[in-house]
Amino acid sequence: MGKLASGIVLSLLLAPAVQAQSYPSKTVRIIVGFAAGGPSDIVARLLAQQLTERLGRTVIVDNRAGATGTIGADLVAKAPPDGHTLYLASQTTHAVAPYMYRNVGYDPVKDFATVTLAMQNPLLGVVHPSVRINSVKDLIAFARARPGELNFATGGQGSSPHMSMELLKSMAKIDMVPVHYKGDGAAIPEVIGGQVPLMFSSISAWLPHVNAGKVRGIAVTSMKRSSIAPQFPTIAESGLPGFEVITWFGILATAGTPREVILRLNDELVKALAVPAVKEQAAKLGMEIVGNSADEYAAFLRSENAKWGKMVKALQLKAD
Repeated sequence: MGKLASGIVLSLLLAPAVQAQSYPSKTVRIIVGFAAGGPSDIVARLLAQQLTERLGRTVIVDNRAGATGTIGADLVAKAPPDGHTLYLASQTTHAVAPYMYRNVGYDPVKDFATVTLAMQNPLLGVVHPSVRINSVKDLIAFARARPGELNFATGGQGSSPHMSMELLKSMAKIDMVPVHYKGDGAAIPEVIGGQVPLMFSSISAWLPHVNAGKVRGIAVTSMKRSSIAPQFPTIAESGLPGFEVITWFGILATAGTPREVILRLNDELVKALAVPAVKEQAAKLGMEIVGNSADEYAAFLRSENAKWGKMVKALQLKAD
């Protein structure tokens, strides 16, 4: 092999390492598909602060709200694959919305490179005190005795509160009617006021109201009991084995981003998630830290798409 050929081969072998060492070469953006102040935005800003310190470059949060997060996701799917444009993905944006909209412009799995699943958040099911329901078994019995009479509130069609109840209806073979609101923030006061008797939403949103006696908690949607509210049984242990719904937040890059850049981001984020102050902040939000590998997150994302894509199609959920 000639010197020129040897030099070309060597440069090709060294290119990925050089690319990783030079990353980031400019400001990094974490795109959030929702308005400032919501759970996605809060998680993104927490991670951006940590990455700014660890990468030595400014990491900003860029809110691109609209179409259930799909506008922001589409922007990242079409961004240069260099790791400078990231997306704060969730169950809604990457396992539900792509199947609700006629054409979101991207494939939720193929057009992205997974970095890490950062945090997850089980939901808590609550009922208004005026309703004689104290457990999931009571809820199922009530709904079976009065099919189509029990309403439940949601934060919007396709939201985690909506899809969790649809999964419960499917597994328990019961009929309940959704009442959609524009976000959990609009729905929660309606449940507290007794206008709608039932809702599943984040633990952190409901715990103060449960503790104040305004609503009654009956179960969490995770496979195991929540570390911040262990007094509530899981739905799985309450008569529906295998039931699981978690709201999750993960970091994605554009498909084709160099593997070395993905591994660098994964390493820094996993370390950041282990910082006590980050853990403490996550706990206040009702979140549980995950921080898995890029490959583990990829497998999880595929399973979430299979699960919720099938559900959206079965329910014929449509959004414009």
